[in-house]
Amino acid sequence: MDYFEKITKNPYKDLYWNVPEGKKLGEVAVIGGNGQNFRAPIANGEFLVKNFPLKNVRVILPDSLKSKLPPLDNLTFLKSTNIGSFADAEEIQKVIDNVDYSLVVGDLSKNAITAQVFDKALNESKKPILIARDAVDLIADIKGEKLMMRENIIVFGNVMQWQKIFKSIYYPKILNQSMSVMQIVEVLHKFTLSYPMQVILLQSSHLLIAKNGNVKVVALSDTKYLIPNIISGDLAARIMAMNLYNPDKFIEATVAALFS
Repeated sequence: MDYFEKITKNPYKDLYWNVPEGKKLGEVAVIGGNGQNFRAPIANGEFLVKNFPLKNVRVILPDSLKSKLPPLDNLTFLKSTNIGSFADAEEIQKVIDNVDYSLVVGDLSKNAITAQVFDKALNESKKPILIARDAVDLIADIKGEKLMMRENIIVFGNVMQWQKIFKSIYYPKILNQSMSVMQIVEVLHKFTLSYPMQVILLQSSHLLIAKNGNVKVVALSDTKYLIPNIISGDLAARIMAMNLYNPDKFIEATVAALFS
């Protein structure tokens, strides 16, 4: 199978040279949170500031959190609903349009209004976006087939989240937890031949990276990452940054992130 490769060590070390030294380059937005929970966007914003020479890292939160957090320069508060979730799609789209890359990292309220807001914001913007953690569930809720035709969208989810996405667009293949890695490889190969979006899938102890029918598989045991790094969003943030500095090299940049 010439479209499949299992990777045990980093073949793309040269991509690290594209991360600038001695200067700050690139503006990103970390979007997430609701009136009761804001841990992931705050933590991932701090992670990016600490680990990458970014010119600006904006953390975007609903204004239901404004009274709970100090007025820090990198925090931006947008309109919220009466239950504390994001309320205005145009505001979110404007944020995405004004940065180089966005990470929608989750801790979002699961409700119809939030789904509609992100449906419009994500589909209207043409900038690159990585969607991770519980934000992936919104893609299934909004039946995001239009979003999947975007080449600069990365969706980083687990097997069950991807199965929900497949069901929402009536994709004629199934995914489940009992499938082998090679069975999932076959599904992602065919899916990414039909949809140009960029896929990262967590299958218990492996990560699968797929685009344009090509699939790379990396065992977590061959990296320094554990499941908690994925749950927290740290790995998603690193992958976003490596893709920012290496545009049009999704598979290579993502694999490099796993070994950095």
